[in-house]
Amino acid sequence: MRRKLVVGNWKMNGSRTSNAVLLSEIVAGLSGHGAASAVCVPAPYLAQCQAQLAGSSLAWGAQDVSAHAGGAYTGEISAAMLQDFGCSYVVVGHSERRAYHGEACAQVAAKTVAALAAGITPIVCVGETLEQREAGQTDTVVSQQLNTVLAAVTGDDVAKLVVAYEPVWAIGTGKTATPQMAQDVHQLLRAQLAVKNAVAAAGVQILYGGSMKPENAKELMAMPDIDGGLIGGAALKAADFLAIIHAAD
Repeated sequence: MRRKLVVGNWKMNGSRTSNAVLLSEIVAGLSGHGAASAVCVPAPYLAQCQAQLAGSSLAWGAQDVSAHAGGAYTGEISAAMLQDFGCSYVVVGHSERRAYHGEACAQVAAKTVAALAAGITPIVCVGETLEQREAGQTDTVVSQQLNTVLAAVTGDDVAKLVVAYEPVWAIGTGKTATPQMAQDVHQLLRAQLAVKNAVAAAGVQILYGGSMKPENAKELMAMPDIDGGLIGGAALKAADFLAIIHAAD
């Protein structure tokens, strides 16, 4: 049985004061839950997470990482720096990075390799736009995105990945793929992973990242290949985030 995983992506939100309250409320409400949980926060708040969450069951991570180990890359953050702050996870290839920063699949693959080399679990995001879905290109798009990453890693590395399916058309729009629509893509992604390493693929957590909320979390995570969620807006409210973690139980 794969353990469920619920990861909050705070995006560009937070302050030292509000973070302290949110983190303390989440940690206080985690007792007794069987799902794994984490928050991926803006880089300036990694030190705060490290100080406040050390020893708790709530892991923390970053929202991006450089493909480079170091050097003249102004504004970039290396995997070694994330290591310094105790990060367990890093989001790579989020649809907002692809859309707003022009990140191509090859760059996402390079970032995945950098994270793995530092012992940090990459949460590899894949997903299609509304136009691509309506054109019947969903399978082609997500397959290409994941296959570029798989071509850059070893078969043994498959077990160290987390994959997140985020239908771009369902992020922040209030729209959500039906559980069966999401399951179909998750099943496709697991089949792709299995081509690289069949044994490892059975254990990889594949998260749904398209507007998972307390109202739909249980139904989505009841699907056989949906192993948790990459949560946006609902992760900024302790009660909602905890409700999703509870639904994962």
